[in-house]
Amino acid sequence: MTTLGIGPEARRRLGARRTAEIVADELRRQIIEGELSDGDLLPRQEVLVEQFNVSLVSLREALRILETEGLVSVRRGNRGGAVVHAPAKASAAYMLGLLLQSDYVPLADLGTALQELDPMCAALAARRPDRAKTLIPKLKKLNDAMAEHIEDGARFTEIGGQFHDEIVRGCGNHTMTAVVGSLETLWTGHLNWWAQETAARGEYPSLSRRRIALRVHTKIVDAIEAGDAERARKLAARHVADTQTYLLAGDPEQRIVALSPQALAQRQR
Repeated sequence: MTTLGIGPEARRRLGARRTAEIVADELRRQIIEGELSDGDLLPRQEVLVEQFNVSLVSLREALRILETEGLVSVRRGNRGGAVVHAPAKASAAYMLGLLLQSDYVPLADLGTALQELDPMCAALAARRPDRAKTLIPKLKKLNDAMAEHIEDGARFTEIGGQFHDEIVRGCGNHTMTAVVGSLETLWTGHLNWWAQETAARGEYPSLSRRRIALRVHTKIVDAIEAGDAERARKLAARHVADTQTYLLAGDPEQRIVALSPQALAQRQR
């Protein structure tokens, strides 16, 4: 009769894994609480091994855990240096994108979610007592930039995405900002891709349609500035639904594709 059990080598690996998770937990805490700032360079692996009193194997496994989470990027060839990355929407959007892509979720499904959530953010923004100082100037500046670049379809779309992102960030609710902001980032990545492709083919929507979109942006800002939450919500809902039709018209069945922070940065150049 065969006895089931874990051999010495397996136990050693499990021990190293548990140790790595403890080290990763501590480094993650330092990053989240700001003890380690975005862009900081972690000490060399030899120093961290001594600091945590762990093996090199456990330390490297801890760094791999954090690298998978997007909290560090290990710089190969420099004896283990790693750069710290504060949690960001792009990373969260990428993880959400991977989840949705693995379930073969259509892009229209994401669009439907944003049709409900974006208008809620606009309404919340209109209720902020400090909106005139904190949010309105930013939105007006973005609208001015859209007007300036109205003949450049790809740039017009990119700035338009920033406008919607600013409303989400300015809604005053941190949970909505994190969740909706991540979904917005995922959608905007696809939208910017579409804008670049259609502009290159000369198929981007006409100037008259761009002017209509810009006028709606102006009305949304006016409603938020006036504190009219219901009007801001209705305008945003209609606008989001209208603009989504352009992206979804080409391929209504297209699926969500996860876009890494690096890919998003590349597309925004």
